[in-house]
Amino acid sequence: MIEPKRAFFSAADKSGLTELARGLVELGVELWASGGTARFLRDQGIKVRDVAEYIGYPELIKGRVKTLHPLIHAGILARRDDPDQRADIEKYGIKLIDLVVVNLYPFEAKVAKGTPLEEAMELVDIGGEALIRAAAKNHRFVGVLVDPADYGPLLEELRREGGLRADHARRLAEKAFNHTVRYNAAIADYLAEGPLPPQLNLALPKTMDLRAGENKHQRAALYDDGAKLLKQLHGKSLTYNNLLDLDAALWISHSFPQPTAVVVKHTNPCGLASAATIEEAFRRAYQADEKSAFGGIVGLNRPLTQEGAELLAEHFLDALIAPEYEEGSLEVLKQRKGLRVIEAGVVGAHGRVPLLEVRDTAFGLIAQEPSSGEISKEELKVVGQHQPTEEQWNDLIFAWRAVRWVKSNASLLARDEQTVGIGAGQPSRIDAVELAIHKAGLRAEGAVMASDAFFPFRDSIDLAAAARIAAIIEPGGSIRDEEVIRAADDQGIPLVFTGRREFRH
Repeated sequence: MIEPKRAFFSAADKSGLTELARGLVELGVELWASGGTARFLRDQGIKVRDVAEYIGYPELIKGRVKTLHPLIHAGILARRDDPDQRADIEKYGIKLIDLVVVNLYPFEAKVAKGTPLEEAMELVDIGGEALIRAAAKNHRFVGVLVDPADYGPLLEELRREGGLRADHARRLAEKAFNHTVRYNAAIADYLAEGPLPPQLNLALPKTMDLRAGENKHQRAALYDDGAKLLKQLHGKSLTYNNLLDLDAALWISHSFPQPTAVVVKHTNPCGLASAATIEEAFRRAYQADEKSAFGGIVGLNRPLTQEGAELLAEHFLDALIAPEYEEGSLEVLKQRKGLRVIEAGVVGAHGRVPLLEVRDTAFGLIAQEPSSGEISKEELKVVGQHQPTEEQWNDLIFAWRAVRWVKSNASLLARDEQTVGIGAGQPSRIDAVELAIHKAGLRAEGAVMASDAFFPFRDSIDLAAAARIAAIIEPGGSIRDEEVIRAADDQGIPLVFTGRREFRH
């Protein structure tokens, strides 16, 4: 057990510092501090010794060097049970420090990629990190605090037990090292050039344990980089699968400029629609495939009104994610006890737009830039003899935006900015087309079709013609493109090439 007699303070974040300092003084602990922290505590009427008096040096080079001194670090790093170290302590008059309270300059909070280099580097903390690492290394004898949330529990333990227990000191040391890892990762990421850095730093705190993993016997947790994009307002706690589907619902709905709703099952959209209002968008997205929509995850890209909530409450859904909920809507949704209701704000408003997509494999982590999926009509090329109508152009662009979210091989049918049939995750292109047409049934007639990659043979075009599909959009790039174009011309179907594929594995 650590029984602190002397504590050292150097905190950029002054939250809770006054209460901690007063509590320690009441317990007979002598307080030392550096520079601004010492002035802050004195202004609160707390007796504190400025560390400059002890080491015999003022703050040097405009405060850049305050605590980097052998006497300070020896007082933290000394092993109390080592006779040789005790001899040095007595010989050089080293004062032992039993508790270190330090948090670092707010680099991550204040620095963005656009911050000038010189300004950013001034926020790189040197002395504070050295103090934290020294105390954490010697946690058998020294307690270390880097988070104001730990101040209260520490005081309670000192009052109750008369000291800091070894297991508690170890947990604080672990937290301290994680604090410095995250800090250094933020600095390295700032300095990195390009989207694929030479070292991938994943220093993410665990924000919650999840109800279950992909299956009930698997444990799972959410690790977050600090963006507050997820706010649960109602319903059962979240599972691993919930988060995957909510993520898909969020990104899919927000990839459309007009009011858009999506119903997601197993990360694939099963119904997707845009409309003049978010209520109409949901109605059409649900009607796109009512059988699959049962128990689905709904994503909206506009605030939910009470009218929209009443519409959603008519159906059995597992979860809902929307930017916000207008007055009266939550009261309606809460009548569905099992429904998980998530408020996420607008994608991008919190800075939580992923710069990389990362997956773990047997060979290591693989990372890639995300595809924006954005495409304009001017980028598209009509390759056959037949021109799409204006209505077909709107649906072709809608279908292309939508198909990129469907697992490959993917084919999607749409009409009037509503999906009517989706073929997802099929081993061959023709299988995906057959499934999409089967799901659409009679609604395939007059719809447009999008494919996430090129058609390798004309068979898919002929199948589309048999279902009376009106127009097709696909990347092109097959060695049999001429055969495919000829098939579209033979069948009287406008064929548009995007020039790029949108696989989603």
